[in-house]
Amino acid sequence: MAESDPDTMKRQVAERALSFVDDGMKLGLGSGTTAKIFVDLLAERVKSGLRVRCVPTSERIRAQATSLGLDVTTLDDLPQLDLTIDGADEYDPALRLIKGGGGALLREKIVATASDRMIVIADASKAVSHLGRFPLPVEVNLFGFAATRRLIERDCAAIGLHGNLVLRTGPDKTPFMTDGGHLIVDCHFGSIADPVALSDVLLAIAGVVEHGLFIGIAQSVITNVDGAACVVAPDHTSSSSR
Repeated sequence: MAESDPDTMKRQVAERALSFVDDGMKLGLGSGTTAKIFVDLLAERVKSGLRVRCVPTSERIRAQATSLGLDVTTLDDLPQLDLTIDGADEYDPALRLIKGGGGALLREKIVATASDRMIVIADASKAVSHLGRFPLPVEVNLFGFAATRRLIERDCAAIGLHGNLVLRTGPDKTPFMTDGGHLIVDCHFGSIADPVALSDVLLAIAGVVEHGLFIGIAQSVITNVDGAACVVAPDHTSSSSR
């Protein structure tokens, strides 16, 4: 495969992430294609003697990890984790993220914030100067969906964010349901000038369960630079002053 092949780049960053995993760690296992590769590689290390306990962020990752023989548990048994390794749909220079493309944003955020450290693994295509190229997923309660969607549109417009709010559907064209039984609205706002302000607006809406903005959660990103995996730290000068 060519050096720039997406699968090759994803494997590079997943392999680099393994260097941060120590014996005896309590790990959060993220979702997404790159995180899936990480789980495969982690299982190979476990077969060679590495001891870890894992909390998956989605039922799909739970099934994968269990099938590979990993020691899988829940946050009820391990309420504090050492490290979460997860992917991202995009990240900015301050390492603010948009996540939720796979539909697991709520559990991903719960697991990440229960961890001492979160490391993001993402190929170079996920880097952006401003969040918003990828539509922002917002997880909403099934009850009162139409009212919640109207409030999202109204309140986001009040801070200058306009765009299509699309109810996510599955392959069979029925509404996509998260592992928690909620719906997802994908918000096509375009460039988000102030992610913190948007977060505040969304969380003030009663029907919003969670949103895909991860702000101040990721400590570093492992990505590809010049054909090799490298660790990127946040540029705090790019953060909102709020």
